[in-house]
Amino acid sequence: MTEALPMAGAAANVNLAGLSKNDYRGAPSTLCQGCGHNSISNQIIAALYEMNVVPEDVLKFSGIGCSSKSPAYFLNRTFGFNSLHGRMPSIATGALFGNHKMKGISVSGDGDSASIGMGQFKHIMRRNVNMVYIIENNGVYGLTKGQFSATAEKGLELKKQGSNPYMPVDICMEALISNATFIARSFAGNPKQVKELLKAAIAHDGIAILDIISPCVTFNDQATAYHSYAWGKEHEMPLHEVSYVPPRNEIMLDRDLEAGELREVAMHDGSTVMLKNIEKHYDPTNRFEAMRAMEEAGRNNWLVTGLLYVDTTKQNLTTQYNLVDTPLNRLTQADLRPDRSAIDKVNALMF
Repeated sequence: MTEALPMAGAAANVNLAGLSKNDYRGAPSTLCQGCGHNSISNQIIAALYEMNVVPEDVLKFSGIGCSSKSPAYFLNRTFGFNSLHGRMPSIATGALFGNHKMKGISVSGDGDSASIGMGQFKHIMRRNVNMVYIIENNGVYGLTKGQFSATAEKGLELKKQGSNPYMPVDICMEALISNATFIARSFAGNPKQVKELLKAAIAHDGIAILDIISPCVTFNDQATAYHSYAWGKEHEMPLHEVSYVPPRNEIMLDRDLEAGELREVAMHDGSTVMLKNIEKHYDPTNRFEAMRAMEEAGRNNWLVTGLLYVDTTKQNLTTQYNLVDTPLNRLTQADLRPDRSAIDKVNALMF
């Protein structure tokens, strides 16, 4: 039996890595139809495909929960590790220390990271591990039938659970006070923004925290719930238009734009974009501005989305340790074992 060949002249839908979008897909989802987690998985596939990332250069990590099933649904050519509840950061830190040439993508949930895993969540940010850390935030424990999670809003009424008496944990606020170097929030119902933020997070050198409100259509999708599709669409307030621009020769304007001015700018591929200087300016490099924006959003029940904070000045974990260029898990005994003359020198100093 001979293999069918593509028709002459047929366009190959491949990226610059020579891969099709199917090369970035995973197994069919077993999550509930309409679950926000599936939309996020689709945007991970799209972002990596458009960025020409080779799947074998990525490691996937997760903990326990509906969210932690997600890595099965993207990058079936990529190694992954489904760890214990709340313990994913330790596994990811060790794996990425062992091979610092790999890029880590982890998917966690509000229960996995904001409850049992809070301690590990704090420390992976403190260490600035070079990894994308996605929290699929739905305010409930969906896998165990809809109990309140730590991010559920105070006063939320859920069937069979009663009323939540506790103030919620704000994932992005926790990330900011823990000195994460990239913090963003989005909404699964806004796939374009999710994709662009994912691209920026993948390109970031250090820990990139993405808190994505991802409605649970089975247990927490009432119109009044803060983690629902209806509430999110009505209350989402993007801080800015988010577009990821890959590294190329910088395109500079000859002058600053006036307030409200429209300007046509030529891109590298020959296309043009229209720039508009918006009235509201937000500086994501200003830590205090990020804190103010999150505090204001919390007081007013706004779903503020976009890149909240970024710091490109801090070294990531493996850079701090001045590792050799070859990944540690690729070093041989000959690389690791000192030669006889070095051992003799050490012995001579001791005796």
